Amino acid sequence: MKKEEKKGKEVAISDSGVANVKDNSQKMTIYEYEEKYVKRQNTKGATFALRLFAVLIGLFFVWCLFSVSKSIWDINKYAGYGAAGVSVLLFIFFYIVPVVKIMKSDYFVTNVNYKTAGPAKRRNRQVRRQIAEKIVDVCSNVAGVGWYDSKTVEQLEAGLKAHDDGVIKEQLTNLYKGSVKKSAKEIIFKCSLKSAAYSALSQNNKTDALLVAVVNLQMIKDIVFLYGFRPSDARLVKIFGAVLRNALVSYGLGSLKIGNGIARTMGDAARGIPILGTAISVLVDSSVQGLTNGTLTAVIGFQTIRYLNTEYRLQNILDGVEVAETEEELTEACTELEKELKRNKGLAKAS
Repeated sequence: MKKEEKKGKEVAISDSGVANVKDNSQKMTIYEYEEKYVKRQNTKGATFALRLFAVLIGLFFVWCLFSVSKSIWDINKYAGYGAAGVSVLLFIFFYIVPVVKIMKSDYFVTNVNYKTAGPAKRRNRQVRRQIAEKIVDVCSNVAGVGWYDSKTVEQLEAGLKAHDDGVIKEQLTNLYKGSVKKSAKEIIFKCSLKSAAYSALSQNNKTDALLVAVVNLQMIKDIVFLYGFRPSDARLVKIFGAVLRNALVSYGLGSLKIGNGIARTMGDAARGIPILGTAISVLVDSSVQGLTNGTLTAVIGFQTIRYLNTEYRLQNILDGVEVAETEEELTEACTELEKELKRNKGLAKAS
């Protein structure tokens, strides 16, 4: 048996000629990880802010539904009662269900220090296994789902059966870089088109804002389900804040009547034909609102997948971080401490 050193790796060549490679490269320590990737955050404050934004979005839903129901009640009392009942069902299915599913999803813990790194690594390892199980289960029970690459899912299932965390992590990484990324973009594109189309069809600012909020929440829920985990509380706060902002912007667009100003620039011919001028105004209003709302929806979607990819990458890095001090480092530290104490003792005697 002979050994060769090559670029930080020890290559042991046995008598039969088989080369066994041992990586001697130094792992990143938790202190280096902390310095490079960790941001100081108030976790309790982030959780409180997340719940606050969720409540604000809910209140916005209630206000829009109440306003629409009241408008119908003003026309016909019994129709108003029916609209109120339908509003309750809409609130449950299009607000309560998506928000609860998003909030209850697992997430990776990556903002750690030397005290919390060990538990975080164990939690993240368990979350990876749960994500893998969900993906395998979806592909097994849902025909033609088309979200995940089948060959990668087969290897992922083999890793689960073998309890091989390395294979699980590798195949999840392949999915997130490949088929999941493509599927997420398709979800964003479809939801952006829906948001634009609903805005073009709706001629009521409250209905427009409500539809945009509904599409945004459904999109986030679908992306979280696709990835199998949600962003951390601190990042989910920003996403929910963007949903509320989009809804308010949509409400404001409905009140601005942007198209009226543009229609007035069409010239004397359009101004001389009132019906044509009104038609141009409505079309421009609808197209501008649709484009704006569709774009804002796409921004939220890409922001969501960016946060998910960032946190998955960070948990992968954290998984390879050296959390505990090695025995050699501990021995070396104790030896240096002993030398320093002896030196100080000698100086004290000399004085």
